[in-house]
Amino acid sequence: MNIVDSSGWLAYFADEPNAKHFLTPLNDTDSLVVPTVTIYEVFKVVLRESSENEALQAAVAMQKGRVVDLTASMAIAASKISLEHKIPMADSIILATAKEFEATIWTQDSDFMNIDDVKYFPKK
Repeated sequence: MNIVDSSGWLAYFADEPNAKHFLTPLNDTDSLVVPTVTIYEVFKVVLRESSENEALQAAVAMQKGRVVDLTASMAIAASKISLEHKIPMADSIILATAKEFEATIWTQDSDFMNIDDVKYFPKK
């Protein structure tokens, strides 16, 4: 299973230099887990930088994977992860979701840089 965090989705949608790193997990929708917090983050950025239509198209594309809502148990796990790794709420929710689904996180967000089961690509 794979999770592409918000930075990866945004790189993909903007066709940034790192977009190529995210093609493998994004093309394998059967193994793609999409935490709802990533839909929130991506929609917000695309809406701010483009248009509502573009943001809605991004959200639809993201829903081709398995969308996972935040449960109470994942919220508790995310809280612990946030304190342990000193990472923001959204990142801790993504990491808790990855642990729940035994997924690899694909990202260019340096908050994930030294965490196990993460494929980190420095932002170019």
